[in-house]
Amino acid sequence: MYTTVLFIHSWVRWVALIAGIGTTFAALRRQDSTAEHWSLAAVTALDLQMLLGLLLYLVVSPNMKEILAHFGDAMKDPAARFYAVEHITGMLLAIVAAHIGRVLIRKAPTPEARSKRLLYTFGISTILMIISMPWPGRPGGRPLFRF
Repeated sequence: MYTTVLFIHSWVRWVALIAGIGTTFAALRRQDSTAEHWSLAAVTALDLQMLLGLLLYLVVSPNMKEILAHFGDAMKDPAARFYAVEHITGMLLAIVAAHIGRVLIRKAPTPEARSKRLLYTFGISTILMIISMPWPGRPGGRPLFRF
């Protein structure tokens, strides 16, 4: 089960990242309907990622079980610290920013305000996703694509 959940989590990250970038660029170009579609796709992918990530973090990952069992020692290891703290914190903040963006666009008084709100919130969300992903070459890095 662990490998299946990790495989899906690894591939859905690209959907979330592409949708976040798509939302940000559509908002930058003031393409409101396109940005709204991208933002819905981003929030959906991020929510799925959160469910899969929490399943990995709390239930099925043998690595996380070991990290959580020896949390103090794990904080001394950059790779373990990345997964125990940095990855989950950054991604949860990215999800919060995306959800705030979806709420704020419903309350925007003008199309310009909608575009600005989407640009700011999804720009922040996308940056947080990029920073918090386990890129190859960094501590805890993973392959770009799992097969």
